Amino acid sequence: MDWSHLWLYVSPPVLGGIIGYFTNDIAIKMLFRPYRAIYIAGRRVPFTPGLIPRNQERLALNISKTIMGSLLTPQELQNLARRLLQTERVQSAILWLLRLAIEQIKTDKNEKSTKIVAGILRDLLGESLPRLLKVLARREDFLEAQINQIFDQILLEFQLSEEQATRLADWLLQIVLPPDLLRQTIVDFLTDRTIQIIDEGFREKTSGTYWVVANLFGLRNTLTRLRTFCLDEKEAANSRLQELTQDLQIRDRIRKLLQNLSLQNLPMGTVRQLRKTTRESVRHYLQNSGSDFLQGLTDSVDWENIAVVLLNRVSASPVVSTSLEVMSQELALILEKYLEKDLEAIVAQAIPILSIDEVIVDRVKSTSPADLEAAIEGIVKNELQAIVTLGGVLGFVIGLLQTVFLILSQY
Repeated sequence: MDWSHLWLYVSPPVLGGIIGYFTNDIAIKMLFRPYRAIYIAGRRVPFTPGLIPRNQERLALNISKTIMGSLLTPQELQNLARRLLQTERVQSAILWLLRLAIEQIKTDKNEKSTKIVAGILRDLLGESLPRLLKVLARREDFLEAQINQIFDQILLEFQLSEEQATRLADWLLQIVLPPDLLRQTIVDFLTDRTIQIIDEGFREKTSGTYWVVANLFGLRNTLTRLRTFCLDEKEAANSRLQELTQDLQIRDRIRKLLQNLSLQNLPMGTVRQLRKTTRESVRHYLQNSGSDFLQGLTDSVDWENIAVVLLNRVSASPVVSTSLEVMSQELALILEKYLEKDLEAIVAQAIPILSIDEVIVDRVKSTSPADLEAAIEGIVKNELQAIVTLGGVLGFVIGLLQTVFLILSQY
């Protein structure tokens, strides 16, 4: 062997390894680069842009089809939804939302919740309830049990105590029928016509001693003097009426009358008829005037103030806090039963609405070639480097085989 020509034997494997290594490296780089097309004299240079940037739209469509056809199938989406919507997770989410709503009510500075609740109460009591009452009041048995219970337990058992009867009697004598009002009533009653009728009637209908008194003296003069006395001597007449009230014990008589006033003292038939009349009166009133009454009441009520009080009470109530878990559990069970029946249909309707395939396509298309290259290299960097190294090894082996053939050809 001529060692002076050693380079002829060494250069094939070395050059083959270098060429194989850098050829594979350039080929891999050309998958992504250049990122944009290069033009010379108005003509696009071949292999620009890189393979993946030039076919990025088609790549996006293929990735979308692969994912939707193999990974995110309707069955897989249903399984995913079932795992996400487990009862415990749904209950926790609902409980979190309920607590968040309570906290929002407590910290609501714009009074949005107040306006919403006030509107609901106003509509319920001012619009919905009157229409409902008007319809229900047409039934013969509407509120029958409730009105009978109120009548039997309240009206039938109602009776004034001694103190209440005394106060009511004092009020009647001092406010409703004071001496001055009684005096004025006597004056208004004893007109000339009234005095004449009383006098003539007394003369015609009396007999015996009373007839003699009526025809000899009559009542005209007496009643006329009484009227004149009440007109001219007002203070004296009032004092005299006050004395008569005390002497005749009118106050005690009225007190006893009021204290003994009770529906229990009436006959059973009268009580039953009165209860029936009360029930029918209430029903007819609600049917004819109940709507107007409720609407008028609604207009006069400050619903926003009531809503503020109601929300403050609800937000601070321990019952609400302790019942949130129960409410969330019940709502989660209801949702679970609903999903058991309609989950497949919901997923089938959700897939077109979500447009997952279009999202994947748009996302891949909007990714820059540099980011796409970085993402792919981040996944298969070692594999790509192995391909480059393999190219160098194959080039070295082929060059080594050439050297062997060259040596053998000399013998």
